[in-house]
Amino acid sequence: MDVQEQALILVVDDDHLFFESMKSLITRMGHRTLGAGCLAEAHACLDKEAVDIVLLDLFLPDGLGVDHIERLRQSASNPELIMITGKGDPDSAGQAIKKGALDYLVKPSSVQATRSAITRALTHRKAIRDYRRPSLCLDAIIGQSAPIRRCFDMVARAAGCHSGVLITGETGTGKELFARTIHENSPRKVHQFITVDCAALTETLVESTLFGHSKGAFTSADQDRTGLVKAADKGTLFLDEIGEMPLALQKNFLRVLQEKRFRPVGSTTEVESDFRVIAATNRNLPRMVEEGRFRRDLLFRLRAFTLKLPPLHKRKGDLMPLAVHHARGLAARYGMAEKQFEPGFFDQLSRCVWPGNVRELFNVIEHAFFAAGECPILRIMDLPEEIRIELAQLAVTQGQATEAEGEPHDSLSHFFAQGEPSIKEAKSRLEQRYLEELIQYTQGDVQRMLDISGLSRSHLYAMFKRFELTQYLKK
Repeated sequence: MDVQEQALILVVDDDHLFFESMKSLITRMGHRTLGAGCLAEAHACLDKEAVDIVLLDLFLPDGLGVDHIERLRQSASNPELIMITGKGDPDSAGQAIKKGALDYLVKPSSVQATRSAITRALTHRKAIRDYRRPSLCLDAIIGQSAPIRRCFDMVARAAGCHSGVLITGETGTGKELFARTIHENSPRKVHQFITVDCAALTETLVESTLFGHSKGAFTSADQDRTGLVKAADKGTLFLDEIGEMPLALQKNFLRVLQEKRFRPVGSTTEVESDFRVIAATNRNLPRMVEEGRFRRDLLFRLRAFTLKLPPLHKRKGDLMPLAVHHARGLAARYGMAEKQFEPGFFDQLSRCVWPGNVRELFNVIEHAFFAAGECPILRIMDLPEEIRIELAQLAVTQGQATEAEGEPHDSLSHFFAQGEPSIKEAKSRLEQRYLEELIQYTQGDVQRMLDISGLSRSHLYAMFKRFELTQYLKK
């Protein structure tokens, strides 16, 4: 939308007088207003209306607004969100921004401050809408969930420049995979991608490893050696686990980042290297800065772009494609027939917490693949014991009567485990699950799916496209 076009703004606040003042201001700006006095009403509005901006109060009769930011922003119209409250709490402001709020206003805010916040939000929304992501090679990344698609936009922006990138995320989320993807889509892709495991750097050999050394620099230096920084010349230097880099080295490395020049150990002359740095960590670097364990100036230098990868439990829509991809890879690697998955397999996996993220999922699928032996179907009973124990415990705590071996049964209780979906949302989830099971049952045979479902071909394909399942059909 153009910033000057009429927008629909939802004001979520139980103060009627405040709503009326906001309505008057928004109307004078040329936009429309909806009101909601509680979070439940806000979610209901977003189910029915294409809202552009949500003005959200912090304290509401049925909960804290900050706890619902992600759900509100993930509604169909993906509205921008401005947190607004009568209590100027810096911690709440920071928490709101981290969860996706675009701005934060404190009541009573001036008319000018409110107008400016709304205008900034509309300008940002227009920029997002008008942005055309360049074509990317994403062959190595599996998944099409909303959280991972947002990462693709950052990959596209980072790939188009030479600035530093800091990739953060839990262990097993694929930080090196995304670093390689940025490199492979950048102008530097014809040159080397050099990985440095900062956690494995020893203090005695760290400078020699990074910067190289001259013959005779120390006892075992019987010849000149090129360091990893020089090896990355015109390419990308990937610093894995940057939070583990020794503090003593950080100052020297900061100079190298700034000057792109360094002196190999034992040499009297400097060497140049035109490298692009991408760093990754599962540590909280800002906290390490405050504790004096990481240099603030180095952190600023590294994070021209910051890419935060979502944990697997926030992208569970990708469980099935990730598992199918890995199972197919195992079959190809070991020359075995591809295996299918028993009905309910992914419904059960989606209940797990996955603290090890994608790496843990792949290990679980590999265990199940070989535990199944010659059986062409991967079953829940083939999962590792610790996963089946987790599922059994979850079944007890959630009041689900699951059999000892984890055999699935149909239940609607899981719909309310992560929120309060409307009947429309629940129906959509059931349709997606039905299609996933139908694909597995028919092994992607479209004609069989048409016969079983009773749908027309056009209707079936439209549903596949809506739930992003077309890649699992037989070509």
